Amino acid sequence: MNYMLSLFFGLIALLLPVAAEVGVGAKPPKDAEVLFDGTRKMLDEKWTYWKGPGFASSLPIKWKIVDDPVDEGTVLQTDDPAASGGRYGSADVVTKEKYRDFRLHIEFLIPKARGNSGVYLQNRYEIQVLDGDDSSHGMGAVINESESPYYAYNGLGKWNAYDIVFRAARFKDGKRTKPAMVTMYFNGIKVHKNFPINRVWGGPRSGIDGGNDGGRGITDRPGGIKLQCEGHDVRYRNIWIKKLELTEPDTDFEEKSR
Repeated sequence: MNYMLSLFFGLIALLLPVAAEVGVGAKPPKDAEVLFDGTRKMLDEKWTYWKGPGFASSLPIKWKIVDDPVDEGTVLQTDDPAASGGRYGSADVVTKEKYRDFRLHIEFLIPKARGNSGVYLQNRYEIQVLDGDDSSHGMGAVINESESPYYAYNGLGKWNAYDIVFRAARFKDGKRTKPAMVTMYFNGIKVHKNFPINRVWGGPRSGIDGGNDGGRGITDRPGGIKLQCEGHDVRYRNIWIKKLELTEPDTDFEEKSR
C-alpha cells in the first residue's frame, strides 16, 4: 500500500507544473529552454540579428562574450560598432525561435551610468533597461505605458533579474480582441500584474509591427525575444524561457524569491 501511494503521489508531482525561483540566479525548471548559458556556441545557435529597417551590421554576431564582472563564468556584452551613437535597431539580437505565451527569466548588469538597452517580448513590446530613469520610459517600465519600478533596481555594477509571464494579444477574424498582457517580478518583487500592453513604441526600427499605424497595428504572429543594442555597455546572462498556453487573460503567478 505504501508503495502504491508513493507511486501515485510521484505521478501527480510529474504532472504538476514545475515552479521556478524568481530573482538573480534563478534556475530554470526542467521543462524550460535555456536561451543563453554564457557561451558563444549558444549565442550563435539560438540567436541572430534582427534585420529590421535600421539594420546595419552583419553576421556573425558582433556582440562579445566577456568575463562576468561579479561572479565566475562568462556573459554577453552589447557591444556592436554599428549601434554607436544610440542607433537602436541597427544591431539588435533576437532569438531564432518565435513565441506566443511564455515564462521568461533574464538577468542584466549595467556597468556605467545611463547605460541603455531593452528586453523585447515578441520583438514588439519593450521592457526598458535604462539606468538613471524612473519615468514611464525608464528602468523596468512597460515602455511608455507603465510607471518605472525603479525602487526594485539593484543599481550599477550589480546583477538584476526580470521574471516575466507574458500572454500574446488575441485576435478574432483578424481583429485584436484582447491586448497583450504581462506580469513581472523585478529582483524578486512583483512590479507589474496583469498589465495590458497596447502599442509597439519606437517606430519600425524598434520591432515588428512598429511601423503599422503608429505601433497600434498589432498583428497575430509570434516573435522572438530581442535584446537591444544602443551603443551602450550592458551585460546579459542566465536567459531561459518556458512556453505556455494561457487560455484566460491572466498572467499573474507566484514563485519564491531567492
